[in-house]
Amino acid sequence: MTETAQPIPHKKIGVAVIYNDAGLILIDRRLDKGSLGGLWEFPGGKIEQGETVEDCIKREIKEEIDIEIEVGENLVNLNHDYTDFKVTLYVHICRYLTGEPKPIECQEIRWVRLEEIEQFSFPKANAKIIEMLKNLN
Repeated sequence: MTETAQPIPHKKIGVAVIYNDAGLILIDRRLDKGSLGGLWEFPGGKIEQGETVEDCIKREIKEEIDIEIEVGENLVNLNHDYTDFKVTLYVHICRYLTGEPKPIECQEIRWVRLEEIEQFSFPKANAKIIEMLKNLN
């Protein structure tokens, strides 16, 4: 008797590359538990039913880090297959407006220069985002 394979979950994620006025980028370190735990990432989260990417990014950043941002242009949309799930990342360049970043749903938060970003371990899907950011400058 053959088992029918469960469809691989496909997550649609709004991702924020947040710059402050000094030109630094905000990154956060995922909690150790769960998928990709302990790795650094550009903050964001799952797009809810009926929500725009921009609304998702604003909501997730407020919930996870407690800051206000302005969601700007779409940098790139990326598909990436991990072993147990697929993701589509909708990446937007964002501008930090107000608030003191707090690690509500992550271990820590850092403002980093693009030149030093490769010192941090990111999930594979983020490599393309970093490469594109370098090409913008």
